Amino acid sequence: MNPKMKIARTVLGIVGNLTSGALFLSPIPTFHTIWKNKSTLAYHPYPYLAGVLNCIFWVLYSMPFIHPHSTLITTVNSFGLFLYVCYLAIFFNYTDPKIPTKSKDRLKVVVGFILELIFAGSITAVAKFAFHDDDFKSRSRFVGSVCVVFGIVLSASPLSVMRDVVLMTKSVEFMPFWICFAGFSNGLVWSAYAFLPLDYFVLTGNGIGALLSTIQLILHCMYRGKTTPKKTAKPSEPQLQF
Repeated sequence: MNPKMKIARTVLGIVGNLTSGALFLSPIPTFHTIWKNKSTLAYHPYPYLAGVLNCIFWVLYSMPFIHPHSTLITTVNSFGLFLYVCYLAIFFNYTDPKIPTKSKDRLKVVVGFILELIFAGSITAVAKFAFHDDDFKSRSRFVGSVCVVFGIVLSASPLSVMRDVVLMTKSVEFMPFWICFAGFSNGLVWSAYAFLPLDYFVLTGNGIGALLSTIQLILHCMYRGKTTPKKTAKPSEPQLQF
């Protein structure tokens, strides 16, 4: 890699760390609401369990024995992993075990987290021992494919919200613009980073993420300024999770 390309890659990686950090911090308003109400209300733990697994695999992908010289990917996803574990801990703490549906949420957090650790450990073991020590290409292809799959799942999670909330109510009141913009910027920056040099796995996951965020921004342009009718949500109704 020539010096100019190396500098460009470093700069894009730093900017990508900032945009990813903004995305990882975006659930804070949700958890402020949970803290104020001392209850998880109708929120679900799934996005945070998905976030944990996604960050674990990107940290694994960036390890020296899989994809060397990926320090910037390691740092930002380690930060994201820490935040998502904190979110799960807060969610668990404010889930009321006396409510049957909420006690199930507690179980989902515990079982889900344990299964994620087992699954991540299995992928790590395969990556470490199923390939020759110097076969970085095959190892990174294997782990990178797993990263792309879970990255797409995480990026696609707002689709149900766009269908069930935005398109039905013709309002983007519960789909904050700045979070959509941060997702678009993050996907765009990391897609550019993936070209220096070409990394299909980083490019695929973030390219799809940028595309889905573009759809959300288009919906904002179409429905901005409109609000949903005032309505009190029932405990069983899922709330938008940003």
